[in-house]
Amino acid sequence: MNDMNETKKISPKDVFLHILAIAALWASAISFIGLIFQYIDRFVPDALYRDGYRSIGDSIRWSIAVLTVIFPVFLYVSRTLDLGYAEDPEKRNLKTRKWLLYFTLFATGLVIIGDLVTLIYNFLNGDLSLKFVLKIITVLFAASVVFGYYLWNIKNEKIAWRDKKMRFLVWLVIIIVGAATISGYFVAGSPFRERMRKFDERRISDLQSTQWQIVNYWQRKEKLPDNLDNLKDDISGFSAPRDPETGLPYEYQKLGDLKFKLCANFKIESSLSSNYPKLAYPEFGGGNENWSHGIGQKCFERSIDPDLYPSQKIKSR
Repeated sequence: MNDMNETKKISPKDVFLHILAIAALWASAISFIGLIFQYIDRFVPDALYRDGYRSIGDSIRWSIAVLTVIFPVFLYVSRTLDLGYAEDPEKRNLKTRKWLLYFTLFATGLVIIGDLVTLIYNFLNGDLSLKFVLKIITVLFAASVVFGYYLWNIKNEKIAWRDKKMRFLVWLVIIIVGAATISGYFVAGSPFRERMRKFDERRISDLQSTQWQIVNYWQRKEKLPDNLDNLKDDISGFSAPRDPETGLPYEYQKLGDLKFKLCANFKIESSLSSNYPKLAYPEFGGGNENWSHGIGQKCFERSIDPDLYPSQKIKSR
């Protein structure tokens, strides 16, 4: 009889809202942790690791996109469920709700235990850097908040919004998540600047591939091409790339038998954190490849070292 009464009181809408609330919670928690991790990687240096600005920026944008949409959904659904509990307290006994809450407690408990085990292991392994400790604290904070909130909900019949301590905790979490999300818009940069950066990144990639083709051309023929059209190869399918934004060809000029330069017009200034992809040869002469640039036209002079890049020309007999 009790099961029949419960079935009458509980609608598919109630089940759906509970599942949506937990799904939104996990998506928000994971995105928040990922966002803080990216802040730590961006602002806390570690000599053992080098993180590319591009990968960090992309991860930040993804996290703030998720939090901007899904975290408000979680708050709205949770508020809707609380109002439903106030009107009909029996809904708190929904089996779906209890299963989801206990599963959440179980999962967050495992996260906390694993977090502490990882902390101890890395401490014994000598990897206890500031960056690592901050990440451990981030996971512990997020897991503890989720665990504490839902444990309170299981033990108490009162709605969280009507309890002073829990209301304070909820507002504290909202402020922290909101501040982290808003900060991401500034750290990741504006969409317009990011688009210009991607154009510049494409230009560098084009120059790198062109540079390699010039080196290969010299190795095969023992001379530099007169112009970039000489690099066209119908078999390999290569043709000199053009500026992705203007469609104009890149500037190329021979400076000697073994020296040349490639030029392009850039939109923003590069920095040490730009970490452009290394797609071609190192800088000729054995050093590290340098593609740093300012705004406007920048030319990169390269000299081929025959000892490093020996000729492969077949000598006629």
